[in-house]
Amino acid sequence: MRNSSLFLRSGLTVAAASALSFLVAAGQAEAQSGISVSTTGTTVSVTTRACTNVNGSWGTASLLNSRQANFSQGRQVSLSGTSALQSAAWSNVSAGTYTVIVICSDGTTAGTQSVIVSPSVRPTISATATASPSRGVMGGVGGGSQDYGTLTLVGGGVLVGTAVAGTAWYLRRRTSKPYRL
Repeated sequence: MRNSSLFLRSGLTVAAASALSFLVAAGQAEAQSGISVSTTGTTVSVTTRACTNVNGSWGTASLLNSRQANFSQGRQVSLSGTSALQSAAWSNVSAGTYTVIVICSDGTTAGTQSVIVSPSVRPTISATATASPSRGVMGGVGGGSQDYGTLTLVGGGVLVGTAVAGTAWYLRRRTSKPYRL
């Protein structure tokens, strides 16, 4: 009886959590369905299908940083495209979190969406010519191209011997104790 009530309670919890996540996902899809925002390096672009051409204009998109509060404060770009798809892009955008707002030429808001621009890391490629070794690669164990003295070799041997002795002592001590639960 106890197990069945436990399963019932956990089943109800799982059902409630999945229903809540479904409602949240559905709400986000509705809120952001009008536009699609993407980033490539330091370029942010937005596309939409919601705007219509009014007097030769599709509308305007605005890129707002975290300190800007309304559409007119952002970097504005006119939408271009066709009746099937309109788009706008901003280049040389510094790293940070931005909000993209698209307002169609008829005054309706096509959508609002946040985007994160990651700092671009450009690899530095440098090529320098170096002379090849005259005697080829010097093989050996470890630093085969350098001759170590007797003191260094004895020190390394002492360290290896101490490690082996410590391991043997630990294993002997461990096996001599009776097994306990």
